[in-house]
Amino acid sequence: MSFVRFLFILITALVFPALRVESAPVKSAEYFSVKRVIDGDTIELSDSRRVRLIGIDTPEVHFSKKLLKDARKSKKDILAIRKLGAKAASFSRDLCLNKKVRLEYDVEKKDKYNRDLAYVYLEDGTFVNARIIEEGYGQVMTVPPNVKSADLFLKLQRTARENNRGLWKE
Repeated sequence: MSFVRFLFILITALVFPALRVESAPVKSAEYFSVKRVIDGDTIELSDSRRVRLIGIDTPEVHFSKKLLKDARKSKKDILAIRKLGAKAASFSRDLCLNKKVRLEYDVEKKDKYNRDLAYVYLEDGTFVNARIIEEGYGQVMTVPPNVKSADLFLKLQRTARENNRGLWKE
């Protein structure tokens, strides 16, 4: 390269910095440790945030209005539902307790209880919400506008049910 050409490029770069092409810094995914599994579809992170897994519903472990509603709806007694809830919570605990996860949001980021609403992924790429349904420990619960994975979840639930996986064999 000639000296004149080098000098031209250098002056152009100094005088017209807006013409320089710079790549934006790549932000790596942010991971959090799961410090507690509250129930099959709710976790607590190391920063104390509670995260409700989008698109799934697991049986209740704790006594609540929802437990009573589920008992009436399913015609199962409260103890039976709580036992199923304990199995679902145990599955979720084995899957993600003390592991690092990243969150992916949909349209709404919080629920009425101020929990984060998220799709949760382990460091190895495992999609926690999908895995719970795939193994039969949760059912699909689609609440618009958070519907990004609804079709996938329905397919996984159908397969889990057909194959009597998890709670479907109860």
